[in-house]
Amino acid sequence: MAIDFKLEKLTGHARDAKLCKINIAPGDEVSVGDILFEAESKKGNISIKSNAIGKVASIHVDEGDTVKIGDLLARIEGEVCAGKAESPASKGGYFAGLIKPSKEDIEVDIAIIGGGPGGYVAALHAAKLGASVVVAEKESIGGTCLNWGCIPTKTFVRSAHLLEDMKSSSSYGINCDNINIDMGAIVDRKNSVKSELVGGIEFLFEKKGIKLVKGDAELVEKDKVVIKGSRCETTVIAKNVIIATGSESSVIPIPGIESSNVVTSTELLDIQEVPERLVVVGGGVIGMEFAFIFSSLGSHVSVVEYMDSILPMLDADVCEEITAIAQESGISINTGSKVKQILSGENGESIVVFESEGVDRYVCADKILISVGRKPRLDGVDVQKLGIELNINGRGIKVDDRLSTNIEGVYAIGDVTNRLQLAHVASHQGIVAVDNIMGVDSLMDYSVVPSAIFTMPEIATVGLCEKELAENGADVEIGKFPFGANGKALTLGESRGFVKMIKDKTTGKILGSTIIGPNATDLIAEVALAVKNGLTANDIIHTIHAHPTTAESIHEAALSVEGGALHFE
Repeated sequence: MAIDFKLEKLTGHARDAKLCKINIAPGDEVSVGDILFEAESKKGNISIKSNAIGKVASIHVDEGDTVKIGDLLARIEGEVCAGKAESPASKGGYFAGLIKPSKEDIEVDIAIIGGGPGGYVAALHAAKLGASVVVAEKESIGGTCLNWGCIPTKTFVRSAHLLEDMKSSSSYGINCDNINIDMGAIVDRKNSVKSELVGGIEFLFEKKGIKLVKGDAELVEKDKVVIKGSRCETTVIAKNVIIATGSESSVIPIPGIESSNVVTSTELLDIQEVPERLVVVGGGVIGMEFAFIFSSLGSHVSVVEYMDSILPMLDADVCEEITAIAQESGISINTGSKVKQILSGENGESIVVFESEGVDRYVCADKILISVGRKPRLDGVDVQKLGIELNINGRGIKVDDRLSTNIEGVYAIGDVTNRLQLAHVASHQGIVAVDNIMGVDSLMDYSVVPSAIFTMPEIATVGLCEKELAENGADVEIGKFPFGANGKALTLGESRGFVKMIKDKTTGKILGSTIIGPNATDLIAEVALAVKNGLTANDIIHTIHAHPTTAESIHEAALSVEGGALHFE
């Protein structure tokens, strides 16, 4: 039968796209899953795959054409299949599972173990510079960040923000009644965003000739990686190897932690119902982001933190501000507290027992999130056998400023190095490592790394903080400007928080900044650029900032550090 093969979808909300490549010609045989066309839109890239088995009868577009959803691309003589075509092995039933996997040998310039934000960015950069690249990934391209971390949590944050806006909409003259939360739909949207981004990376890999091999990878020699997949065993001989195996959630030895009510952040991102009571063990970045999310969604949230403050890496004034906001939001904050055990209740709930000020305290929970940090993952890398040196504390692979290990030709990037466990650090490490492999001398600089925390409101930092400078006895000037004096923040209804800027008294150069408030994670980029390039507060002052924007708070903070803000006393 004749099948009209039409454009069914594009990435994001794009309405049209430009056809970059046509991979078929009339008379070609096609199967389900074959990439027939490749297109680019303002929202991203897409590989247009066949949903049919048959022969190409005709093609109705040319490379360079702009196409819209619903446009006819080709006609295929054959039949449409709902799923992928069965391979010969899949038709073999039980005995097909006993067939010995096929073997493949590849020689490349660079083999990368791990396809997270470090590994896949390194691959893209290497391909850009002309290297042949293989990436081994045992799960899904994008790693923890894209699949179970940064991106999925931000989709939850967006849902929580939207819900908060709806709750307070009457103050904006908009009345919202009968607000319902569909947790399943929130999870579905998360999965949709994740799939779109994963598909975008896979498209870029295909376009740039990067080979992605799915399976468990093992670095058996310094230049040899064996990847064992379900149907194929691939041996890669590489001139250089980049280890980008990431990290995994840390687990603490708490009696009762094996309870089915205990979850990690990965499991919480697939939850189908909002828990009535959620206990978060660990008041760090991940723990506090989830605390705000589920408090907004309606959970009674209790945070148990061992240190004397939540988010203890931040300055005291920032900790005080976010603690006060959390408590006003209904989040119970228990600092200086140590979890002793998790008990089972009579009705399926759990009871978290923690010690605070020498007294045992109890809190009931339907779910318990363990969020006490992450540790480097060394899966497939026998460091002892290979002679790869670890950091002094044994946590993570030791690298120099060029991301090279002590083994020539072997590099390590991302969380496995245990330097700074941030996706954007991993990505930049990947670029630096590849530069050095390709003969471009490049050093990793950790002095100007922005940090983003997606609580409500957001928090962001860059450079040196007040606490560090005070410990070093530095001669600095500190300026602050509250969002309550910023017009755009007031129109948004988000007046809590402030911008803090620190300058060196002698040179006038900006040393660092902390922002807590609306758009903090976006605003920090301006200060990061200033710190990186040795700019002064006066350089920011004499840069015109658009009005009305939250960015004017950066301008006012610079004024504050130079003698006084204009719009606040």
